[in-house]
Amino acid sequence: MNVKVLVTGKNRKIAQDICEHLQSDRGYMTVKCDANKNALFDLMLSELPKVVIICLGDETADSIKVYNVMKEALRRGNITTIVITDETDEKLFMKYTELERALFLSRPVSLFALYEKLNEIEEKLETEKEQTGSAFREFVNENAGTPARRQILVVDDDTEQLYHIKEQLEEFYDVTCVKTGEAAFRFLAKKKCDLILLDYIMPVIDGPEVLRRIRETKEWADVPIIFLTGVSEKKKVIKALTELRPQGYLVKPSKKSEIVSKIIDALEEKENGDRS
Repeated sequence: MNVKVLVTGKNRKIAQDICEHLQSDRGYMTVKCDANKNALFDLMLSELPKVVIICLGDETADSIKVYNVMKEALRRGNITTIVITDETDEKLFMKYTELERALFLSRPVSLFALYEKLNEIEEKLETEKEQTGSAFREFVNENAGTPARRQILVVDDDTEQLYHIKEQLEEFYDVTCVKTGEAAFRFLAKKKCDLILLDYIMPVIDGPEVLRRIRETKEWADVPIIFLTGVSEKKKVIKALTELRPQGYLVKPSKKSEIVSKIIDALEEKENGDRS
């Protein structure tokens, strides 16, 4: 059985060494990826690996949080995550990760232990029997749980654009689409919303005015808002960032990874602000 392995992480030397060994020694299909949110999100969807190896090195809280973009794919894909680390980065990973489960393997890397675990994964995939590798220390994140799906409201007068964004996001979020500012206000009056994607140019009530009214309404004031804009309005939106203080903007059409990454950043920023 030829297992596909995605290798990522800040420690590029170890990542490269592991890729070379897995290819030459075991004949595995390996995909190397920089520790970048957009790249990780895209490759998790396109490559569908069965094993993800994260090579940590000189990490920070922010660099650990980059890997959280893989959370949904890891949960849904029955994917084994192996984290190669030292003691310091291991503690940092446990503190800041949202991944539900991982296997830690210490540096310097024991290829024998790694291959033994990969053998078990192959057997598990073939027989669906769970096994444990004694060289690894399994981390189960009790705080991760199974979070409720976030509610995203998309406001855009372009029906095709609404359909496109809903199609991109509904795998990960509950998505409601409306075509006017008034419809957005009616939705917000009835249901809790975690984030709004708001078209900048709309008839009757434009995006900036919708944002102003939301910020003036106590119950909605702290909902993160990201503007959707065409290339021609980009300069106006950048000016609006300083005046209206949305959580950013996206230029239409945006890639799926760009939209999800921006949403993740905005939601994390709000959560961190709520805790402080």
